[in-house]
Amino acid sequence: MPDPFRIGLLGRGTVGGAFADLVAQRADHVANITGLRPEVTGVLRRNEGDFDDILDNADLVVELMGGLEPAREYVVRAMAAGKHVVTANKQLLAEHGEELWTVAREHGVQLRFEAAVGGVVPVVRVLQESLAGAHVERLHGIVNGTTNFILSRMAETGAEYADALAEAQALGYAEADPTDDVTGKDAAAKMAILARLAFDTPVALSEIPYEGIEHLTADDLEYARELGLGLKLIGTAERVDGGLSVRVHPAFLYGAHPLASINGPFNAVTIESPAITEITLSGPGAGGPQTASAVLGDVISAMIPPASTPEPSARLAIVADVTSAFYLHVEVADEPGVLAQLAQILGQEGISVKSFVQKGLGSNARLVMVLHPVLESQLFAAVELIAGLEFVRSRPRAIRVIDEEF
Repeated sequence: MPDPFRIGLLGRGTVGGAFADLVAQRADHVANITGLRPEVTGVLRRNEGDFDDILDNADLVVELMGGLEPAREYVVRAMAAGKHVVTANKQLLAEHGEELWTVAREHGVQLRFEAAVGGVVPVVRVLQESLAGAHVERLHGIVNGTTNFILSRMAETGAEYADALAEAQALGYAEADPTDDVTGKDAAAKMAILARLAFDTPVALSEIPYEGIEHLTADDLEYARELGLGLKLIGTAERVDGGLSVRVHPAFLYGAHPLASINGPFNAVTIESPAITEITLSGPGAGGPQTASAVLGDVISAMIPPASTPEPSARLAIVADVTSAFYLHVEVADEPGVLAQLAQILGQEGISVKSFVQKGLGSNARLVMVLHPVLESQLFAAVELIAGLEFVRSRPRAIRVIDEEF
């Protein structure tokens, strides 16, 4: 009979309940792999359990409470007591990751967190283990299933943002309060974690500029189709001029990009390195059973241990102003000289046009163009100047375009 491996469970909501059920279902299989039979020996939730008792009777603690406190306190106390910890809490790692990894190293325990970033997509394990020897140049990620579902529905049906969000909420892909998802904050927290792993340098959530999808319209997706583009909320982490740029924003992709075909509530991450060229990992990004599966995978890994996250070996400067291609949408009154004035402003900022579409006439003309790569500061300076022109009827919309093809 295999010896028991005791798991203390903090939080038993949707994911916690699915995890407890999965442990019971797969215990015999895990015992065959590891020689130990996992069992949940204590549960802490609002009206149940005592943390100290759970800790005393656990070999490993799984934190699925969410939030920063008391989750941080419990994770620190568990590791200080010599217990491995598995968490799915991306906000906790994005805000306090360096502190937690230090505690793990000091006490010789593991802190595992695959489910915190891509759901069932094994990007953390790939970066920490499979690609540990690779020099990563860039990551692109669709790391929020809610926004990917909304944008997919807008593209497929022509729905406006509010209607696509309501559908996502009705199907359970979006929370009643979707603010963290739709503003890009959730994706930024995940990119902070991925950047730390890929580039071996600390990245604070406060250093990551993020932009959401609330301002996007069905028109943007319609014009994009004419230009051969698809729209995603993209997290990027890349080396730039000896430093590191990490950011989250909507971006258009050409069809040949590996993330262009990732639709619905799916997540995907593309990893680029000279040693491997490019690989893409994709799969469901959310859901109780899917996240629980990733958590159990981490528990099994902790039962067959390698080391935890090492101390960072690099301190790359964070680069704020990067080069990107752009989609630019300008609503104008169709008058003589309009194009000439726009061209003059773009030209003086060193910006050239790759493709161009005009819709409508008279006071309702729309000019939509894709611009060649330019420093973001130059593009935003041009947008400010264009916004001040008399014939421009509303503030221009600028959305980044990722123009690499593989």
